[in-house]
Amino acid sequence: METGDTGWRQLFTREHAVNLTLVCMGVWLHAADSLVVSTLMPSIVTDIGGVEYIAWTFALYEVGSIIAGAGGAYFVYQAGLRISMASAAFIYLAGCVFSALAQQMEVMLVGRLVQGLGGGGLVALSFIAMRRLFPARFLPLVVAMISALWGTSAFFGPLIGGIFAEFEFWRGAFWFFAIQAAGLTLWIMLILEARKQKPAGEKVNFPGTRLISLGLGVTSIASAGIDVSLIRSSVFVFIGLSFLAIFARLDARAGENRLFPRNPFDPRRGLGSPLMMVMCFAIATIAVSTFGPLILITIYDISALHAGYIIALSSIGWSIPAIAIAFANLPERLDGVVIMSGMIVLLVSIVGFMMFVSSGPFWLIPIFAILEGTGFGIAWTFLMRKAESISVPGDRDRMAGALPTIHRLGYAIGAAAIGIVANSAGFSEGVSLEAAKSAGFWVFAAGIPFAIIGLFAAWRFVRQRPYDPAFNV
Repeated sequence: METGDTGWRQLFTREHAVNLTLVCMGVWLHAADSLVVSTLMPSIVTDIGGVEYIAWTFALYEVGSIIAGAGGAYFVYQAGLRISMASAAFIYLAGCVFSALAQQMEVMLVGRLVQGLGGGGLVALSFIAMRRLFPARFLPLVVAMISALWGTSAFFGPLIGGIFAEFEFWRGAFWFFAIQAAGLTLWIMLILEARKQKPAGEKVNFPGTRLISLGLGVTSIASAGIDVSLIRSSVFVFIGLSFLAIFARLDARAGENRLFPRNPFDPRRGLGSPLMMVMCFAIATIAVSTFGPLILITIYDISALHAGYIIALSSIGWSIPAIAIAFANLPERLDGVVIMSGMIVLLVSIVGFMMFVSSGPFWLIPIFAILEGTGFGIAWTFLMRKAESISVPGDRDRMAGALPTIHRLGYAIGAAAIGIVANSAGFSEGVSLEAAKSAGFWVFAAGIPFAIIGLFAAWRFVRQRPYDPAFNV
């Protein structure tokens, strides 16, 4: 494998550079989206209202991403890589147009769902394209470029959103990304070959019923946050949890076509412990990007750009420690220590947000934002290694695909659930200093029970021994 200077020079030749740019553009549109919209959200609700729907804008985007991401291989099998990627880019373009033209939050929600379908599809298809467009020896270099791009989006996402917010032209940000998506659509159609590039192996089936159940579950929970009352909200939460249970049951019965490993939501055993850990901590930490900018701007009277960069510190805090600890090349016997340390840091960050966002001092808030990203960053590489070591052979590839999916699922469920808390705390009646201070405490306090469950799952996870065919059945 060539990973030195020669490998990089060959990767950036004309033959490969065009494909590399195409793959990176597909990832960029998705990677920057959430930070841009998070930074813009205070301006959006000031203009068109709908503060009670803020959580929906994030939950629906994540639902769309999960659905499209899960169907990536299916779409390539049916239509080929070129048509699939171009369609995903065009769908993302359509979502941007919906959002840019929205005069009511309901239209914005449609745009966000469509953007999620396009963005999630682009990411999944970009990883498929990566394996089809590059020789195997270049894959580590391409992955490194994509990883750097995620970190870059943490800087440029809030910058783009903040600039458009400062000029009171939040719609321009959506037009800006629509133009990029239009260019990417044309580029894909012109550059990629027309022939179908089907995945090797058996025909791929699209898990439509399961994903519909998952989507209905998340949107039902999100519905509980509108017009909050004990009976109404409880009914919608029950309906949502029922749909999620249906999804889990259907997936368990899908045999070799299931999306998740065995017992994915059981924190006591097997791969259920790392998956439950990741999902619970995703639920527990989503409040920062969902309501953080609105709360900070309202309480501290800072600019949208300033608030966006505080939120971006979480992504930066993830990237830098992840790279540093990867270079440390720690032995496998320390995986459990590193994972538990990361989860404890995450819990500390959530408690810190709960205690200091509403009352200050303000300078502590960026520190806890960095700690939040650091917790995931130092644990993620070793989480993957530990999870693979305890996986039965048939579930190893499934586990690798399930981790990012369950992470996004946690964000979707968390955004829906946090919306209930924020609207109960006062946002359902409009944005005010009193409502922001109340929500600034409760949206983070609501994450602590999930973090504790996640910590329990982490403890069970790190205590598991590696898979041994002589003893594991």
